[in-house]
Amino acid sequence: MSYTSTRIASYIGYVVQAVVNNLTPLLFVTFNRDFSVSTEKLAALIALNFCIQIAVDFSATLFVDRIGYRKSVLLAHLLACSGFVLLSFLPYCIDPFIGILIATACTAIGGGLLEVVISPIVEALPSKKKASQMAILHSFYCWGQMAVVLLSLLFFTTVGIQRWRILVLTWALVPLLNLFLFARVPLCKLPEEESLSTQGKAPEKHRRKLLSPFFFACIILMLCAGATELSVAQWSSMFAEKGLGVSKTVGDLLGPCAFAAMMGIGRVLYGLFSERIKIECALALSGALGVFAYLLTALAPSPILSLVGCFIAGLASALLWPGTYSLGAARIKTGGTVMFALFAMAGDIGASAGPALTGIVSGYVEKGGRLFPFFDRLASTDAGFRSGFLMGTLFPLVLTLTAFLLILSAFWRKREKKSETEK
Repeated sequence: MSYTSTRIASYIGYVVQAVVNNLTPLLFVTFNRDFSVSTEKLAALIALNFCIQIAVDFSATLFVDRIGYRKSVLLAHLLACSGFVLLSFLPYCIDPFIGILIATACTAIGGGLLEVVISPIVEALPSKKKASQMAILHSFYCWGQMAVVLLSLLFFTTVGIQRWRILVLTWALVPLLNLFLFARVPLCKLPEEESLSTQGKAPEKHRRKLLSPFFFACIILMLCAGATELSVAQWSSMFAEKGLGVSKTVGDLLGPCAFAAMMGIGRVLYGLFSERIKIECALALSGALGVFAYLLTALAPSPILSLVGCFIAGLASALLWPGTYSLGAARIKTGGTVMFALFAMAGDIGASAGPALTGIVSGYVEKGGRLFPFFDRLASTDAGFRSGFLMGTLFPLVLTLTAFLLILSAFWRKREKKSETEK
């Protein structure tokens, strides 16, 4: 049986998640102008989106296995589509902020559920190149992010930002059409005995594997992966605007759009050559490249070189999320949906905490704080962001050390097995 249609539907599913996370922020200026929604309330929308996705990641462990992947993924698409439709008219019917809040909550639930179920759906498909398939799958989030930014900017330029409701309804067609596609494609199941959700009673061997040092190492990898990726992605546009003095449109193109392109290219390249390098080694190398990228962004003598550091950070982040998924699936074969949900939750926590820490440090320094005294000599408007990115170096550094420990652990385990064989 061919599962090409299943993979295509899964790829589009990650595009839907990219729309969920990136479309609304492009409309923040419009919401501020048309509905007088304050900057603080707009920031609360970003926090709400990630908090809801984290909650969905955790709660999905209780019901996804019971209702099945198909019903779960259909529900996710329905919620995402409904959220976009609500966003197009609800702010005009009730208090605008409450309307936007309800629509955001609806799309966030759909996006969180997609994050939990799409990866195990692809992992369950028969394939000899699991890591390759996972990397290519996650690359479609990057292409989706680029499409949202580029096509939305094209719409604003040609049709006009005042007709933003048409744009939102147009993007709503993506989850709607993919819903019908997922209703028909063939799906495979991860073995039922590999799930921990059977009435909340997990076999002892399953508990042991999900409480093992290796599993907690993967959780640390996911936390650092989310933080490493989003710390740069969410602040790169404003960093480009302040450092280079460019417009918001150019900032979006040089910031998150270019970052997504580099990350997508990295995931596709790993998908093509995944058989030549072990996942643990690839994660360690990616983490080391991330450390270099963050240091270049923070310490480069010119804003242009710092922006190059942001691009390299996109390439370094490419493998972190899908690579950890593949590593966990390969070593914990009885993890099931619960493992993927907990990985997604850890990644979302990192994706919230990383940008928050970067923003807090940047704001502190911009207000006159002296966190890194050697930055005092920088008479530039981006000294705050440089300090934030320097603090953010902590995330890829911890990831690199964790991956290195996993490499050492695998080496000693292999050595012990060899010794037992010789005896």
